[in-house]
Amino acid sequence: MADSDVLILIPARMASTRLPGKPLADIAGMPMIVHVLRRAEAAELGPVVVATDSPEIAAAVEHSGGHAVMTRNDHTSGSDRIFEALGKVDPQGRSAIIVNVQGDLPTLSPDDVAAAVAVLADPDVDIGTLAAEIKKSEERTNPNVVKLVGSPVAPGRLRALYFTRATAPSGEGPLYHHIGLYAYRRAALARFVALPPSPLERRERLEQLRALEAGMRIDAAIVETVPLGVDTPEELATARGVLSGR
Repeated sequence: MADSDVLILIPARMASTRLPGKPLADIAGMPMIVHVLRRAEAAELGPVVVATDSPEIAAAVEHSGGHAVMTRNDHTSGSDRIFEALGKVDPQGRSAIIVNVQGDLPTLSPDDVAAAVAVLADPDVDIGTLAAEIKKSEERTNPNVVKLVGSPVAPGRLRALYFTRATAPSGEGPLYHHIGLYAYRRAALARFVALPPSPLERRERLEQLRALEAGMRIDAAIVETVPLGVDTPEELATARGVLSGR
């Protein structure tokens, strides 16, 4: 299927602990996973495929006119799932850039997907991602808000030096909320999934630290807003309000 330099893969599974079955949760008359699919397609970067271990999710995607691929049910992370899916969708290796879009971001901006991919125009960057300046004071100390500590390398772009759940860096200046969308060079994805979990990854419970500890370069495009992530019934209610225009 993959006939583009860019392939977008959306990992999705039913086994969410805080919101079971969330990919199929109805939002404004459409399953959440289909909202994410439509937004990824609207980026117009290349083919979009949902990678899942659930026949129900696959059926919902196919019913909407999208494409899904079945993967094993023992993957511990979305990156492992998309790597298996990549081998099935594009075994010929035509896609040079693989984008991992989380399946629980129904308000994601298509322009933000494109911004993460644009970071890879710099040949020194292995992985592109996104960050937004934190505007709400309570988010600065919230451990569920992952902060990207980075050094400016170009207008609107940071080179990631660290990711943390702590409030960092200290001192005056902006803090950045990391948005967990990744654009990988194909070789970088293969290298990343082959690495064992790293010490700081285990300590912070942040998978992206594995790449930094291995010496891989991650740069982030700075975007205006953080898309709503849906992990709880309360966040689902908020998404329903936003996407139904209430």
